Amino acid sequence: MPQYEEPLFRPPSEARSLIFQITIGCSQNRCTFCGMYKGKQFRLKPVGEVLTEIAAIPERHRDGIHRVFLADGDALVYPFQGLRTILDTLAATFPALTRIGSYASPRSLAGKSLAELALLREKQLRMLYLGLESGDDTTLLAIGKGFDGGAMAELGLKARGAGMKLSVTAILGLAGKGRSLEHARATASWVNVVNPEYFSLLTLFRRHNDDFIRGIEQCSHRELLQEVREIVTGLNPSRTILRSNHVSNFLNLAGSYPKDRERLIADVDAAMAQGERIPGFLDQVPEYGEELY
Repeated sequence: MPQYEEPLFRPPSEARSLIFQITIGCSQNRCTFCGMYKGKQFRLKPVGEVLTEIAAIPERHRDGIHRVFLADGDALVYPFQGLRTILDTLAATFPALTRIGSYASPRSLAGKSLAELALLREKQLRMLYLGLESGDDTTLLAIGKGFDGGAMAELGLKARGAGMKLSVTAILGLAGKGRSLEHARATASWVNVVNPEYFSLLTLFRRHNDDFIRGIEQCSHRELLQEVREIVTGLNPSRTILRSNHVSNFLNLAGSYPKDRERLIADVDAAMAQGERIPGFLDQVPEYGEELY
């Protein structure tokens, strides 16, 4: 059976996927806002060890496996030949397999050619989860992302050109009060260029990132709603599903662009109006945090 080194994270949409942890930690792991893998030293799990874990899945369960997720934080960085072997083994082991997903970083996308990505896609690696965080270059520099928005857009387009689906995440409040609207506008513009299949919003929260949070002036509920409105108004992709259903969000949005654009704007306006009716709510800073990991 798979051997996990905690903490183990996966996207909400991979809740029913069988997870194999082929990397430990995140190859970047220098983003100042992120506390997901700060307790781990990044390394690759040897191919042979991964294949042994795959082989250990009992045969009686193999026909029921339809999706696999490759962890940890940036499994796409795994060397091409080794990753190819892992994908071939997954396909041979699970006959009903329809999709393999993985987190991806700008670094791992830059390290794979278009032809390599296309071949990985043929071998069922079809969903990549990319943490954009922001389309604003000033914000990206401040968080230590290591890539600007233009470079990440090119990499996202490369993945889409290889036939892969992209699920992109941005973080509300990441730029603080000072660049809140610039962050929102640039993020919406980025999505319009890349047209990912999925675009999700999280809200900045505390998880082993206290130094970063102390270094910005955090946004209030009012400012976060204004930021959300700037994003949903500025979005004009050809076909993208929007979600803001992460536990860190106090406003849950769901819709598809361009079909639901006006309704999503109205949903934000309704939330603002409701907030006005709750004394002091809009001036409060969200307090959500996670301490376990």
